[in-house]
Amino acid sequence: MGQAHHPNAPWYINAICTWALSIVIFCGRIRDLFWRRPQTRTGYADLSDQREDFYNRRMYRRIHDCYNRPISSAPGAWIDVMERVDIDGKAMSTQPDLVGGTRRCLNLGSYNYLGFAAADEYCTPRVLDSLADWGVSTCSSRTEAGTSAIHRELEQLVAEYIGQEDAITFGMGFATNAASIPAIAGPGSLVLSDALNHTSIVAGVKASGAKVKVFRHNDMAHLEKLLRWHIAEGQPRTHRPWKKVIIMVEGIYSMEGETTLLRELVALKRRYKAYLYLDEAHSIGCMGASGRGLCEHAGVDPRDVDVLMGTFTKSFGSAGGYIAGSKQLIAYLRRHCPAHLYATSMAPGVAQQIISAIRLMRGEDGSDRGARKIRQLKDNSNYFRRRLQDMGLHVLGDWDSPIMPIMVYHLCYISGISRRCLQRRIAMVVVGFPATALLMSRCRVCISASHTKEDLDYALEVIYDVCSKMGLQYAARQLPWPWCWLRLLLWPPAFGNYRPGDSSSSYEKGSSKSSSSGSSRVWAWLGGGSGKGVMKAHSAAAAAGKAQPLVTAAA
Repeated sequence: MGQAHHPNAPWYINAICTWALSIVIFCGRIRDLFWRRPQTRTGYADLSDQREDFYNRRMYRRIHDCYNRPISSAPGAWIDVMERVDIDGKAMSTQPDLVGGTRRCLNLGSYNYLGFAAADEYCTPRVLDSLADWGVSTCSSRTEAGTSAIHRELEQLVAEYIGQEDAITFGMGFATNAASIPAIAGPGSLVLSDALNHTSIVAGVKASGAKVKVFRHNDMAHLEKLLRWHIAEGQPRTHRPWKKVIIMVEGIYSMEGETTLLRELVALKRRYKAYLYLDEAHSIGCMGASGRGLCEHAGVDPRDVDVLMGTFTKSFGSAGGYIAGSKQLIAYLRRHCPAHLYATSMAPGVAQQIISAIRLMRGEDGSDRGARKIRQLKDNSNYFRRRLQDMGLHVLGDWDSPIMPIMVYHLCYISGISRRCLQRRIAMVVVGFPATALLMSRCRVCISASHTKEDLDYALEVIYDVCSKMGLQYAARQLPWPWCWLRLLLWPPAFGNYRPGDSSSSYEKGSSKSSSSGSSRVWAWLGGGSGKGVMKAHSAAAAAGKAQPLVTAAA
């Protein structure tokens, strides 16, 4: 399947969100006139910027129970989320305290794409054996006493699996970018970076000292314009030719769920003699018929990509990262990359988990379980995406991508969505400013091959119920003026019929009654509707074979 349409925020949502944030900022400034913010020691400079401190105190701390939720189980299809004190909208300077209980939730937040994060009948015994043979840690860097036979085996296997000449591995995914890019680029280099590249790429480019130009996300025309202009101009002041030109992109963008236009990028880099750096942290293992990443998915020869970077923390259920490329490139990184020279090498058990997962995906265990995992992930992802779109939600990302951001837009809604879903036993990540633009808040769903159809249908049922009550079905209807303003100004759906401290049982029992309550009648009268029109359309599509029935028995 091709790339999906990128929806835009309704105009009235942008207006209402701007109005709401203005009120919050105004009230926060008034409060600061009477209650002074915490000060550092006398004579010392502030540790944080005043604007960041204001956002943290007046906005983030009131909803930070929606983030950093601890778990007490392996991140499989279902996880145990540890319950914490209900902050009830109060601004707390520390994380809420644990109360001792747990809540069993469907896991839609972990990057466990192929289901290797939990115990596996093939991988887990081999990991335990490696702990007995190699111990827990090497307690040394790769250049001293930290390189073992298992590390050599892993790097050879990764190079073969990726389709490159050689590979080097690191113990941390973030450091793979942050430490390798400064070794590859430097002063006199030109880096053209996608506007939505990951923070690790941004940190690496900043540390390199290279000149960086940012092109609009997946905009090949803008990228080519920058290439032509800056190659012709040369370096600042001297106008000397650049030492090297590097294009840096991601395979799947973690906040968008979109794939990069790899074929077009390869054509551009050949035309302008630039190097191509591809971050496959989210695409390796889950894209392509055999999980070999975006190159296989797009039909591009891996040797046409100069630097292939990826991590083992997603599809492989482990930790660390790799750089794959020519033998000359990898030999250079082994001599110059600080993450290889000075950091403790990857733990043997972590390396063995990756080796076992790759062998399973290649069918070396004597079964087709690895291939079935990859197919199941694709089927689950496309099924879930199609059903979300049929509900009338704005869903970002491309087909076959396991990352599905559901656009909320309104920053004030994300806490209500997160709390309601948790009460209904759905663990889902919500993302807002500063991780996204101020008016681009979203929920992010990550699909796994370990999810069953019953799991997905239960999640769809809850998401439909929550989103319909909060008026997030932007694609299903367009609200006429002035009812949209009255609905959102006078009766915000994020706060109707809900209190964060309500138990899941009481909420679920009361949800059926709330549709006939006075608040719901006012909500429908003001243009929100009950969602029956969307439900009828969805049922008709199911009857025609285009979608499955929306509501099924809960898992």
